[in-house]
Formats: sequence, C-alpha cells, structure tokens
Amino acid sequence: MLSTQTRSIKPADVQKAWVVVDAEGLVLGRLATIIANRLRGKHKASFTPHVDCGDHVIVINAEKVRVTGNKAESAVFYYHTGFAGGIKERSFKDRLAGKNPDQVVVKAVERMITRGPLGRKQMKNLHVYAGAAHPHAGAQPVALDVGAMNRKNKIV
Repeated sequence: MLSTQTRSIKPADVQKAWVVVDAEGLVLGRLATIIANRLRGKHKASFTPHVDCGDHVIVINAEKVRVTGNKAESAVFYYHTGFAGGIKERSFKDRLAGKNPDQVVVKAVERMITRGPLGRKQMKNLHVYAGAAHPHAGAQPVALDVGAMNRKNKIV
C-alpha cells in the first residue's frame, strides 16, 4: 500500500555536509541562488521548511566574483552611517576593491534567505573568505563545481 503521509524530518535527524565553492569567475546572482538553496536544504529529498536541514557552505575567492553587463560600474549600493545626513553610496566595483570584498557574497545570499530566526540560524552555516585559504579543512568539505552546472554560471 502506498503511503500518502508527508514525512517531516526532526532537527536531531539532520545530516549536515560541508561543501566548498570556488567563486572565481562565477556570476554573483547565480552563485548566491545555488548557495541559498544549499543553506536551506532544498537540494535534499528530506527538505523540511521549518527545520535547518541545509549544509555548511564554504565560499573561497569571493573577491573574484563577477557580474554581467555594466553592473560593476552602474549598480549602486546605499548604506547609512547612523548620523543625520549620513547616507553613503558605493558601486559594486568599489565594494569588491574595499576592505571586506566577501560581504558582497554574504549580502547577496542573505537577501535570498527567509528572514527570521531560522534564516539567521541558516546564515551561520555560510563561511565566506576573500582569498583561497580557509580554516575548515578538518571538516573535509566536498568541492561543488558551480561553473559546470550551467554554462551561464561562469564568465570566462
């Protein structure tokens, strides 16, 4: 007899894997979508929306991420210093050349994750590094080739 019940995984039954993604030459939006799906656990058959069942994702070479078209110069990001009249703006190119180029990837992924307590818990599983080195070698992460998934994911 075929069971028609929906299976819901419990937090104690979650199996979390470690995945490393090399962001060199990858398109930012496509990369962020794949990372967000991995963090949420939507790639698993046991996906449960209200449980943190996603994987740990390590992103290296975040400073070498790319955008299509003229967005590097024309896309403007605004932020506020907290003081009166303290609105500031920076282009995508300036953010990558600045002090924290890894925050470009973090913010792109963060805006694709559901906001709330579960989203904050899932974002703690994202580890982004500007360079090629990361301190998570002990976790034995598996390499995920995002560029080979779709020809549009990588700019050569």
